[in-house]
Amino acid sequence: MTDSSLGCAFTVQDIPFSHHGSWFDLSPVISQHDRGRDLYLVSHQNGMHPVLRLVPLHPGNGERAGTTWQASPARLTWTSDSGRIDLVYETPDTVRLRGQGLALLVQPAVAELTPFSGTYFYRDPVDGSHQFSSYETGRRYRVTLLGEAVAGPLGAEGLGATARRLTLSGPNQWEAVIEEMDSARPPYTGAVDFSTALARSEAAFRGFADSVVPGEAGEAPAAELAAYVLWSATVRPAGFIRRPAVLMSKHWMDKVWSWDHCFNALALAPGLPELAWDQFQLPFDHQDGTGALPDSVTHSEILYNFVKPPIHGWALRRLRERLPRRLGTGELTETYTRLRRWTDFWLVARTAPGQRLPHYQHGNDSGWDNATTFDCRRVLITADLAAFLVLQLTQLSELAAELGRGQDADRHLRTADSIQQALLDQLWSGGRFHGLSPDTGHLSTSRSLLDLMPIVLGERLPRDVGDRLAENIASHLTGHGLATEHPDSPHYEPDGYWRGPIWAPSTVLIEDGLRRAGHTELADDISHRFRSLCETFGFAENFDALTGRGLRDRAYTWTASSYLLLADDHDRRSNPARHPAPHTHRRPR
Repeated sequence: MTDSSLGCAFTVQDIPFSHHGSWFDLSPVISQHDRGRDLYLVSHQNGMHPVLRLVPLHPGNGERAGTTWQASPARLTWTSDSGRIDLVYETPDTVRLRGQGLALLVQPAVAELTPFSGTYFYRDPVDGSHQFSSYETGRRYRVTLLGEAVAGPLGAEGLGATARRLTLSGPNQWEAVIEEMDSARPPYTGAVDFSTALARSEAAFRGFADSVVPGEAGEAPAAELAAYVLWSATVRPAGFIRRPAVLMSKHWMDKVWSWDHCFNALALAPGLPELAWDQFQLPFDHQDGTGALPDSVTHSEILYNFVKPPIHGWALRRLRERLPRRLGTGELTETYTRLRRWTDFWLVARTAPGQRLPHYQHGNDSGWDNATTFDCRRVLITADLAAFLVLQLTQLSELAAELGRGQDADRHLRTADSIQQALLDQLWSGGRFHGLSPDTGHLSTSRSLLDLMPIVLGERLPRDVGDRLAENIASHLTGHGLATEHPDSPHYEPDGYWRGPIWAPSTVLIEDGLRRAGHTELADDISHRFRSLCETFGFAENFDALTGRGLRDRAYTWTASSYLLLADDHDRRSNPARHPAPHTHRRPR
């Protein structure tokens, strides 16, 4: 991260340029495995779709101009020796363009228009604007010229392989507007000028960053960039998204998965409590009749073919500690009901007859899709699942007590104790936890960090179990953080997804559990290494455990949130005078 007059600068090749609330971004990344040589307007409505390709041109001859990209939270710029083009968001669905010395070619990202795909281009006789109508997104992209701008349209109303393009230019400085809209809206009138739009966008980001960046300047040097990753990945309610939502990314991971959202909620809680609460509740808006949460939710898709691990009791406990206000009785009641139904799903729909512990149906249910824990069996009783449910039942007990439901509180606590005892009786053997097949009763062993996840039980663990878990966790610690597969394992892969790389959620969960189990020195070391990793390599989906190199998606919000959360926790421990004592929610039992 470097400083600029408009805040943190970043590489648009890694982090999309976007705006809080917007469903589109500007980026060369147009799919998981495809980076273009140009920038594209990429929409995330109805999936991830590059809609418009934006190419700077020499105005004299119309040839491609060699430019470089510069991005900060409020402005994206193409620069060359002969001129520049600036782009800012005026509103979440409207961008302003200003060019001098360069023209800009705007054309459909996909060349061909068929009856079922592509982008139709035409001039609207109502207001003289030029519009691109996208089959994939179901939206229109209206281009309105301002001031001295002139347009060179080609192929308007053309079909099939007809070349369709619009060139924006002007004799001196030119301006134009691109809007993403559903069907129609009044002609663009320009409520503010370019400089005002820039200033407003900068102020909007600054207000967000000031709310979520912990501590004093310089103590968490990547915090402002982390704030931008979160701010720019937030979308306004639309489609199946009923609340303001922080997507996992505005690259191809443009969904809310039903455990990722917990980490975003925790990072936002102290400074933006309402947005944080929306993040926690969002998947619960789509809870099904069995109590299951969806695997993921996005604009036009809800998937139930898998679930995600029940970390929500753990997350709610931490969330309530971090929120600056108490939850009202109505909020508590609704949350208790939703969390109880989610817990009952595991105790009923995912616990086989005669078994004391629930099971995953696939590694995807655990969130650790291809972890070696599941190499022997996909349908598996695992120690992490049991531990999460113990914490969730404990949180349910506390909620029930607050709501005056004493019998329910006692019942939840008894169930938590029963599951923890079964966890120790059935899965702890030879100084480690094992997986158990509910079909065969076979115990399996792996060298996955997932098998050590019961450390999240913290102070509830027997001392000898906690000490052994901490010892084994320490053996996964590389110079950069916790490898998800032991580096000495024959199954370790540097870019093996959950078979080696460092991940944010496992780091946060384990760091918290170690700290509550009394292993504070190891917890401090893990926190420090992960924060240093992010400060060096950014906010990738995961990281090579041996080199630290960021892997896959380089703008992942739960990584940014985990950095902010760990940095804030560190600041609270180091500088307690800055932070008022948290209000307590629990009644003594």
